Amino acid sequence: MTYKQQFIRFLAECGVLKFGTFQLKSGRIAPYFLNAGEYKTGAQIKRLGEFYAACIEENGLEVQTLFGPAYKGVPLAISAAVAMYEKYGRDVAFCFDRKEVKDHGEGGMFVGKQPEDGEKIVIIEDVMTSGKALKEVLPKLRGAADVNITGMVITVDRMEKALGSEKSAVQQAWDEEGVRVCSIVTIRDIIEALEQDIIAGREHVPAIRAYLQQYGANYGG
Repeated sequence: MTYKQQFIRFLAECGVLKFGTFQLKSGRIAPYFLNAGEYKTGAQIKRLGEFYAACIEENGLEVQTLFGPAYKGVPLAISAAVAMYEKYGRDVAFCFDRKEVKDHGEGGMFVGKQPEDGEKIVIIEDVMTSGKALKEVLPKLRGAADVNITGMVITVDRMEKALGSEKSAVQQAWDEEGVRVCSIVTIRDIIEALEQDIIAGREHVPAIRAYLQQYGANYGG
C-alpha cells in the first residue's frame, strides 16, 4: 500500500474523512467532509506529522523552517518537524504566529524560530478552501523578513473551484502568490481508494464524481 493509500485509510479511521450530505461554509452541498478537529490523540498527531514529512520529501521541497498558522497549524508544524528528524534525519526548525502581537516577555508576533532573510519556509496547513489563511500569513512572514516561501503542504486538495473563480484555491495560490501547494492526497486519490475498497464507501463515488462535475476546477488529465 502506498503512503497515499495509507493516509486515506488513516483519515477514515480517525473519523476525519466522512461521507454523506454536508453543507459547507461556502454554501455548497458536498457528499464528503473533512474535519481536522477529529485528530485527538498523541498517536494520531504523530502519524499525521509523518505523512506531512513524506509529502515534503516526495515533492523535494527545500525547507529550513516549518510554519504552522495559528491555531490549527501549530500542532501540525511541530509534529511534521519531529517526523522530519525521526524519519529523514533533517533537523528543521518550526515556527508559528500569534493572533495578536505579544508586548511582554519575549514579545513579538512569532513563537519558535524567528523568520530571517533568505530563510526557506514551508507552510503546514490542514485543508485549503478559499486560500484566506494563506493570504493572512504571507504578509506576516514577508513583513518580518525577506523569506523564501518554498511551498505549502495540505492534507487534501479538494480540486474544486474557489468561490467566484474557475480555479481552485491551490491554483490561485500559485497564480496570485507564487506559492506552490502540495497535497498529501487529492480527491481523485480518495475516489480511487473507494473504488479499490481500500476504505469503505464505494457507493459514494457517483455522488463525489457528480459534485466534481459541477464544482471541480480544471486540473487536466
